[in-house]
Amino acid sequence: MCLLTVRLFGNFQVQRDDQDLNGWNARKVQELFAYLLLYRERPHTRLVLAELLWPETTSEQSMKYFRQALWQLQTSLGCNVLEVNAESVYLKPGADLWLDVMEFERACAHVQEITGEELDEQRAHKLQAALKLYRSDLLEGWYHDWCLFERERLQRLYLAMLEKRMAYCEAHAEFEAGLDCGTCALRYDVAHERIHRRLMRLYYMSGDRTAALRQYERCVTLLREELDVDPSERTVALYEQIRSGRLSSPGQIVTRDHEHSTAGTPLSLDQALVHLKQLKTSFNKTEQQLQEAIQSIEATLNCKSKAPVSNTQIRAH
Repeated sequence: MCLLTVRLFGNFQVQRDDQDLNGWNARKVQELFAYLLLYRERPHTRLVLAELLWPETTSEQSMKYFRQALWQLQTSLGCNVLEVNAESVYLKPGADLWLDVMEFERACAHVQEITGEELDEQRAHKLQAALKLYRSDLLEGWYHDWCLFERERLQRLYLAMLEKRMAYCEAHAEFEAGLDCGTCALRYDVAHERIHRRLMRLYYMSGDRTAALRQYERCVTLLREELDVDPSERTVALYEQIRSGRLSSPGQIVTRDHEHSTAGTPLSLDQALVHLKQLKTSFNKTEQQLQEAIQSIEATLNCKSKAPVSNTQIRAH
């Protein structure tokens, strides 16, 4: 039996029986396999894949490169994972393959329609297992459009699951675990206001009102630095309740947060503005990463072009 283990969270990694698989040095081979894995629900025509991976070459050249990469991919896999015919390529349904992204999405699907407060112990365990799979962002260091889209989608799902885990921890008085989830979430989105509110509640309910008030101050500062907005009325109201020591029943504000975050609920103009500014911040960070990658490649190419020519190379020429 050929059991492949593929990890796309963080660095690209392929293993067979816990041993790294050889033959993956070619970046385009990695990109081809990663794309087929991420978009595994449908077949992909050879021409579309070739033009996607080699957009700056002619159709004839891109098809030649594609055939070479596909041959190398099949040789490296060494087992029946891909379905390849004259027109298309796709991942075989039921292939003997473990994929971290697929397992993450499956685990999230089990708790997708249930609030954190309503999770039973079994579903909470599945949620925790899903969060552990997310080692880091998808395919770090890759900047293709299709990869950036999937990275953003999976990161949003991860943050939603962290918030759900926080709600479960609050409902079951697992305050330390909930605080850890909130701290992790803010590493990805420092201006996530609902996460700040949940942290404020968790600190307060754990008996640390000072930390809860300091969390509010951090929230105010980060919202102004990142988005140039003030905290919402809901956040200010929670702060006032904590400051005065008259926080309402544990589930009250959490429930309103959940209802407000439900897909399809209309946003006010203020909320829409915050959301758009969050998107702008995300796009700016992505643009900066792309610019750094371009500058790094240009610097490498410049170094190679300035390298002295050896006597052997001169005689060969």
